[in-house]
Amino acid sequence: MAETSFDLIVVGGGPGGYVAAIRAAQLGLKTAVVEREHMGGICLNWGCIPTKALLRTSEVYGLIKHAEAYGLSVKDVTFDPKKIVERSRKVASQLSNGVSMLMKKNKITVFDGTAKLAGTDGARRKVAVALKDKSNVTLTAKDVILATGARARQLPGLEADGKLVWSYKEAMVPPEFPKSLLVIGSGAIGIEFASFYRTMGAEVTVAEVMDRVLPVEDAEVSAFAKKAFEKQGMKILTGATVSNLKKGANNVAATITVGGKAQEITVDRVISAVGIVGNVENLGLEGTKVKVEKTHIVIDQWGFTGEPNVYAIGDVAGPPWLAHKAMHEGVLVVEKIAGVKGVHPMKTENIPGCTYCQPQVASIGLTEAAAKAKGLQLKVGKFPFIGNGKAIALGEPEGFIKTIFDAKTGELLGAHMIGAEVTELIQGYSIAKTLETTEAELLATVFPHPTLSEMMHESVLAAYGRTLHI
Repeated sequence: MAETSFDLIVVGGGPGGYVAAIRAAQLGLKTAVVEREHMGGICLNWGCIPTKALLRTSEVYGLIKHAEAYGLSVKDVTFDPKKIVERSRKVASQLSNGVSMLMKKNKITVFDGTAKLAGTDGARRKVAVALKDKSNVTLTAKDVILATGARARQLPGLEADGKLVWSYKEAMVPPEFPKSLLVIGSGAIGIEFASFYRTMGAEVTVAEVMDRVLPVEDAEVSAFAKKAFEKQGMKILTGATVSNLKKGANNVAATITVGGKAQEITVDRVISAVGIVGNVENLGLEGTKVKVEKTHIVIDQWGFTGEPNVYAIGDVAGPPWLAHKAMHEGVLVVEKIAGVKGVHPMKTENIPGCTYCQPQVASIGLTEAAAKAKGLQLKVGKFPFIGNGKAIALGEPEGFIKTIFDAKTGELLGAHMIGAEVTELIQGYSIAKTLETTEAELLATVFPHPTLSEMMHESVLAAYGRTLHI
């Protein structure tokens, strides 16, 4: 009989949940995790990791198709959709198994099943678990963390059916590659799939209801991205609404309205990427002080829900919907529960965001428009990839880095990038913001040559009229 009494119960084994459990175990808390499907959650199994495996395949394929530019000759290049998917699934499986091993290493008890709050037993919380083997068990703990994640939003008339209209899940495991595709939504998920399938040869149309693609990014990045995508052969429709999906035997006719004018396009498949909703159902929240707004659990700066000893982290607790935010949040909440000294609330403005399309996009902090809306006086610097030796040597001279500073204090307010490997470069600015670095320290920092990171320095120099290489 498995132990049923714990110091902490974590509901959900995704990035936020399993990291919270590990940190709790490190701090000496007897910890249990309840996971209904896969350890590692959506991120490791059906999100962040397997999509990056697919995108790596498309990146290599794209480079091969342009081999002559590097003095190479490659003929008769083909690809096997089944093997591409198999590699992606193998990567996901390896990491999911790795998380299971981490649970054992840290002596964390894992229950395979679904959990819900079931009241209290004195000062302890009760959690009812319906196990996969059809049995039931009630666990108790002083504290409970809800880390149940989120799922794809389904809009009326645009619901995924798993065959002709895909969610992210079906888009990752296609039995065969579509020749034409409509992607509804141009956030990170939609654009990554659009980039993958376009590079692999599909005719791709992207329909975005907002007035620009990647609408959460800085306007200049969005504009540059749109031009880059169109150059690759994508058709980008902004200010567009999609309706009336007419399904044929093996295709879909979609009506798209832009500027009051409707057009109909027929494609092999449709990918719906119109946001997410929190997994707040069947958690036993009824009769508790846990509040749910717009499908997400409301929390304070410490992850507290309002219900005694019940916390929430990650996607179910609202934006930004990022795995690294969930992980950090999990550690923060656990340390607060354990009474660790010096714990600070998370600053969402210090959380970087990355989109792994081609070209890559990464950002942190305020956009230029958001900074101006705050009434701040700004110093803005930009530096293009074409001015960087490493970018030219890589054969990827398209893109730029933009930095935004408070003109009065020198505070780094935001950084925005588009181009090769910017999802790796952005961490430099993450560290800078966390350390509350000003322009003075960044100007004095020595960046190695030849690297792409030199553009980060040049962008800062540009903000203060000191750029050297353009």
